[in-house]
Amino acid sequence: MNREQSWQAITGLRLTLADLLDDLDAADWETPSLCEGWRIRDVAAHVAMAPQPPGVGTMLSAAVRAHGRFHRLNHQLAVRHASTRSPARLAADLRDQAASRRLPVVTNHRNILLDVQVHGHDIAIPLGRSFPVPPEAAVAAATRAWTMGWPFWSRHRLRGLHLTATDTTWTAGHGKPVTGPINALVLLLTGRPEAAAPMLTGYTPQPPTSARAKG
Repeated sequence: MNREQSWQAITGLRLTLADLLDDLDAADWETPSLCEGWRIRDVAAHVAMAPQPPGVGTMLSAAVRAHGRFHRLNHQLAVRHASTRSPARLAADLRDQAASRRLPVVTNHRNILLDVQVHGHDIAIPLGRSFPVPPEAAVAAATRAWTMGWPFWSRHRLRGLHLTATDTTWTAGHGKPVTGPINALVLLLTGRPEAAAPMLTGYTPQPPTSARAKG
């Protein structure tokens, strides 16, 4: 996908996620997501923050509180944002900002396309909901996760596996065949093996590592 196609997909996925959030009840919002230590509410806040990133001062203060640890910084910012917004406001913010192309300074549109997909699944799967993703967007996300290195280190973690999507054209790696829907492969690539495994053939989750999903 080129830049324009990616942004169009991001807009559509944000709107899909906003629709999902509109349908949640109070208990759903407090449910643990696939991200360890993150509630559904925190993940929603994280996604909603992307088009309205905190200012430099806020980021620096948060970095000091997080002792420079990226995952802790992300979590603290998300929890703080979630505490200042009602669930309805978070969903409305996501919808209102769906077409925004503003970005935090540390990322790009390819990462945002991956981010909104993965976090949409982080929210939907624990609640038994669906989060439909266009195949071409899922392929772009899988390719990005496979090639980007930090923070997922997919090529290292999944060394010795040959990944192949069964519902679209995508493959990566060499070795033991692992097949399944492209969205399940995206979950596997981004450190969510327990969620991915039931949808895959040829894969058994290994003991957790530092690449475990952390939001």
